[in-house]
Amino acid sequence: MGEFNMEDMPLPALFEQARKIHVAATESGGGVDQEEVRKGCRALEKCDEMISKLGLFSANETKEDISTTNLKYLMVPYYLGELTEKVAQDDRISILKSSQAKLKEFISICEAMELVLKEELEASAVDGPNSHVDRRALKIARFKRQRAAESKLLEIKERKERRGRSTKASALSTPIEAGEEDVLDDDGEEEREAWFTTISLAVSKAFDLLEMLKKEEEMLVAFKQRQSKDGGKEFYQEVLDDRAKRAEAWHRDAATRVQYSKPAEPITCATFAQDVLEGRARVSEMHEHKHQPLIFGPASLIGGNPTSERERMAAQVFQPSHRMPTMSIEEAGLKEMEIMNTWQERNVKLMEEANSAWYKEPMKPGPPPEGEDEDDDAAQDRARAWDDWKDDNPRGAGNKKLTPCG
Repeated sequence: MGEFNMEDMPLPALFEQARKIHVAATESGGGVDQEEVRKGCRALEKCDEMISKLGLFSANETKEDISTTNLKYLMVPYYLGELTEKVAQDDRISILKSSQAKLKEFISICEAMELVLKEELEASAVDGPNSHVDRRALKIARFKRQRAAESKLLEIKERKERRGRSTKASALSTPIEAGEEDVLDDDGEEEREAWFTTISLAVSKAFDLLEMLKKEEEMLVAFKQRQSKDGGKEFYQEVLDDRAKRAEAWHRDAATRVQYSKPAEPITCATFAQDVLEGRARVSEMHEHKHQPLIFGPASLIGGNPTSERERMAAQVFQPSHRMPTMSIEEAGLKEMEIMNTWQERNVKLMEEANSAWYKEPMKPGPPPEGEDEDDDAAQDRARAWDDWKDDNPRGAGNKKLTPCG
């Protein structure tokens, strides 16, 4: 928002600037610019002062007596109450009290103008409903009124936009759509209806905000009383010491329990095998993981051992369509370990044999051993006889009757 001089601005322009700041602060959520919020509060306070000086409203007037132009100035206390609540200050309780005072002023003005529902006045007169059911019903009714008011404001805005389009169309001598021939004199009535709807919506929100601020004030007052009773820094230090003692006791108990607690069972075959290989675990009865197959359907009622044909057929009902595992993950890991150990042992033997093989010994010159020449002659004779037989019996001979065209 740009800088503006409040002293020289008339009431309508100042109110419009303050309303824009309020809309921006409300829609921004948590990220509120404190400088803009304080500027909006000062502008609204100036508007309130100018309204009082001009005497725009009187206690004897009703909502019908107020002109359409001045209706919007009824929202000044509400805007100021909402913006005051968003001011960040160390003394939060004073901010809450100022905001509640402005919201109550707004509700009292609307009550004098007969703009507050009777059920809201009755609930506020007895300081809210007593039972949870009544409070819940009041909250639901208030929420429904807010939704209806928001829908009505949206409808009025769309109607105004349609009228603006039809006015432009008539100015350009274009045909006007059916239903958009609204008379320009209806603008005043429409604006009046919009402001009454906005005020009723603000009244519902003001009651909700008042309840929230009152609860926050009660919590802060109770906390401040306890803080003053126990002594500021000493109270915080006591809370911190208590937390530290509880954390230390928890860690000490956990360390004591670990010494006597049973080791966790291995989760997967890989972790269990790694523990066995590195000596952290042994394959013993303590670490055996027997797989118990799951039994589904009627088979679980007879223990998985049918004794008759009827029980056997009943046991086949509601069984899984896929094959169930025959061993657990740990058993599979142990099986893989056995295969790996066997393979490693065999490789060790092969390496030993390879390192001590006869072919690594150097060949000694000398006559061949006895009987070696006879073996060579016999093998040579057999090879010659085989060659002679293949010459006499070419490939395929004797199989002519088996060929298709033989």
